[in-house]
Amino acid sequence: MNPAIVEISVAQARAMQAAGAPLLDVREPDEHALGMPAGAIAAPRTLLEADPSRFHDAPGEALLLICGSGRRSLLAAGALAAQRYARLYSVAGGVAAWQAGGLPMQGDAGDADFLDRYSRHLRLPQVGVEGQRRLGAARVLLVGAGGLGSPAAFYLAAAGVGLLRIVDDDRIERSNLQRQILHRDQDIGMPKAASAAAALAALNPHCRVEARIERLAAGNVDALVADVDLVIDGADNFPTRYLLSDACVRHAKPLVYGAVHRFEGQVSVFDAGRQRGVAPCYRCLFPDAPRAEDAPNCAEAGVLGVLPGLIGILQATETLKLLLGIGEPLTGRLLHVDALSMRFRETRLRPDPGCVACAGGATPD
Repeated sequence: MNPAIVEISVAQARAMQAAGAPLLDVREPDEHALGMPAGAIAAPRTLLEADPSRFHDAPGEALLLICGSGRRSLLAAGALAAQRYARLYSVAGGVAAWQAGGLPMQGDAGDADFLDRYSRHLRLPQVGVEGQRRLGAARVLLVGAGGLGSPAAFYLAAAGVGLLRIVDDDRIERSNLQRQILHRDQDIGMPKAASAAAALAALNPHCRVEARIERLAAGNVDALVADVDLVIDGADNFPTRYLLSDACVRHAKPLVYGAVHRFEGQVSVFDAGRQRGVAPCYRCLFPDAPRAEDAPNCAEAGVLGVLPGLIGILQATETLKLLLGIGEPLTGRLLHVDALSMRFRETRLRPDPGCVACAGGATPD
């Protein structure tokens, strides 16, 4: 090790800090949001190494460096030693050892639940505090609290989505429990939307759930869609999907689509309302509903219980990406899942220039 660098314990660091040596926390801003050692200065490593004088302009004086576990602070110390800093102290064990030693931390104690609950999100540069706050302000409409809606709702509530409006007029039956994991045996006979609200409140009391025990129909679809940021299709019939898709086009809301059949599933994002002529809508994929005998539902054809879980989680993933504005959503792409072979394939989707819903600004009645 460079003679200018000395590893010290957290107790030694605290004593030197009390004597006047500055303590620089070289972790990233999202990690700082989780709390820093009391009195520490936030100095992300990249910024510190690029311009040390911004944080400490006395190279001849003692400087303490701390990170999460002690490795990054040693690397930062090496970079500063190369810039003629001569008295560098890296805190062994980092913030983890600092907390384990019961030493004081600084942070917003009033936000302790937020910082703890979403700590793994806050560590992601693509999410961070700002992104997590954005999720907390988001409003999502979920149509269906069944096989697809159950996993999607669970993960969105856990992720901190602020409002989930769940629309479902069905009641729980014993046959639902094989795949609809929001519900329990003791809930049989209960409205699915109400059961979902209770389960999600137990998971995350900060997620507000609007349980709408009603059937999506032409008379209520616009009011349900108009004030949300995004819509998730967890329906199990074509008329509902067409109603939902047309409303999303009218109100310029992205629609996260999912469907399952026996051992196969599909996922896509339809965003024609915001991207006319560029992104397709659901009617571009299915201009006309298939005959009932060509598209039996789960009650008629059966479904592997875990498959809706897989597809619903993919829908939740796409939802979070859209709300955060990160990654590449499945807009214009249809993802096919074959659970028996565990193969995924993708089909490119283009807007239909003759579509009655999204071409030329026209929308069906």
